[in-house]
Amino acid sequence: MALPPAPAPHRDDRAAGVLLAAACGDALGVPYEFRPRLTPDQTPRMVGGGLGPYAPGEYSDDTQMSVCIARALAETAPAAIQESRVLNRIADHFLTWLREGATDIGIQTGTVLRAAAPEAGTPTVAATMRTAAHSLWTSGHRSTGNGSLMRTAPVALHEVHDAEATAEAARLVSDLTHADPLAGDACVLWCEGIRHAVLHARFDGVRAGIDLLPAQRRPWWHARLDEAETRDPHTFAGNGYTVTALQAAWSAITRTPVPADDPAAGVFAADHLRLALEAAVRAGGDTDTVAAIAGSLLGARWGASAVPWQWQRAVHGWPGHTARDLIALGLGLARQSAADGQGWPRAERHPRHVEAPHPFQTVHPHDEGVVLGNLPLADLDPAALGVDAVVSLCRVGAADFGHVPARDHVQVWLIDQPGANAHGHHTLDQAARAVHGLRAEGRRVLVHCAAGRSRTPSVAARYSGLLGVDPATALDEVCQALADNRPVLNPELEGFVFDLAGHARPAVRDRPWRIRQTPLHRRVSEE
Repeated sequence: MALPPAPAPHRDDRAAGVLLAAACGDALGVPYEFRPRLTPDQTPRMVGGGLGPYAPGEYSDDTQMSVCIARALAETAPAAIQESRVLNRIADHFLTWLREGATDIGIQTGTVLRAAAPEAGTPTVAATMRTAAHSLWTSGHRSTGNGSLMRTAPVALHEVHDAEATAEAARLVSDLTHADPLAGDACVLWCEGIRHAVLHARFDGVRAGIDLLPAQRRPWWHARLDEAETRDPHTFAGNGYTVTALQAAWSAITRTPVPADDPAAGVFAADHLRLALEAAVRAGGDTDTVAAIAGSLLGARWGASAVPWQWQRAVHGWPGHTARDLIALGLGLARQSAADGQGWPRAERHPRHVEAPHPFQTVHPHDEGVVLGNLPLADLDPAALGVDAVVSLCRVGAADFGHVPARDHVQVWLIDQPGANAHGHHTLDQAARAVHGLRAEGRRVLVHCAAGRSRTPSVAARYSGLLGVDPATALDEVCQALADNRPVLNPELEGFVFDLAGHARPAVRDRPWRIRQTPLHRRVSEE
């Protein structure tokens, strides 16, 4: 039976999460690569080091090569990957990375790329690369390393509505460096898993992807997935091999329970992304690669909004990419590089809200170190703004708040439309905890959305809850502080504030902040 399509904002969230979560898994695994395996009570951290050595939060060759593919596909969109010019562009990006950005490289990948290097920039570069890979395989050298599986995620987003085209493309891109059919099989399975998860928010695409493989190998792969679903990730030793790398990642995903949502206890189904990535790192061995592979599928299922704010803040890597860049790449691939009607995510400056074109700011009633405002504050002189960290609750342009270091600008995927947030409680809570975390570092924090009327007061009230203020008092006093800006709370977000605090939602007559709204206020909408 065909599954119904997911709401567009949910699909966008999941497409945006693919490369982001893969990079976070990569950076989370970097410190533990080929080191003693973590115990179940040890939590992996993005502390850097590893084989680089890498900076804290820096991703490795797994994501670097994914970025090569993503950029090549963005530059040639909407052309099919099967076209020679697209494969040549991917090959050329690999060679640019080899010269300029490779902080680590697998033996097999390095051998093939160096063999093709003299053909860089020519119409035969991809064919030369494939020939070198095939020669390596037929000469008896091991050609089933995990190097093509680790980078395959962007392929899944390029033709997200076409399973057969995606499967063909996955094998072609794998073949550039890994000629063994098993390496191509693994990429087909994982791409189908990602593609299906983006469209339907389910993990069963990996198993269904076996039907896209040659018939004679299907039973073998069913047995490999069966093993992964019944054994712990660390039992798949030697996970530099593409099959055991896939099994370790699949085991971490399928054997990590999905928590039942309990907002008052701070437990969310979306926590599965974090918990499963931690399990992937605990597999040991090639930890960054296993976690990057797992992260791409987890991001496709749970979305960018499920990635912990601390990870989004920290993750970065060649060629100077941050979380925002990875989100834009993933979303651009799924949209065939088309921006939305407002130019997001590529615009330098995001359009200001028609009902709130001028800057507004006020001090949070329960913390003078927090400023509440709207997007036009991005147009102010940095000194006038007086903050050194920003939590954005709406879309922003690449240059908005450009004076704030990327690490101190947390961008939260929170949409001010009922039903548009896949994990509304989790996302609102993460936004408030980002404010709390930045304040614990001594930062003066701006919290803003497009108009500063709905998302801003909702997150501000949840932040007050983290300071011990009950939700009704928090919402009332935050809305009073924002009175000159005419706050109009989205009832859904308002309800999340009570749910997270473990309080029953009061009747409208017991919500003074809502009674004070005028009909004009209630007509204003933040989009």
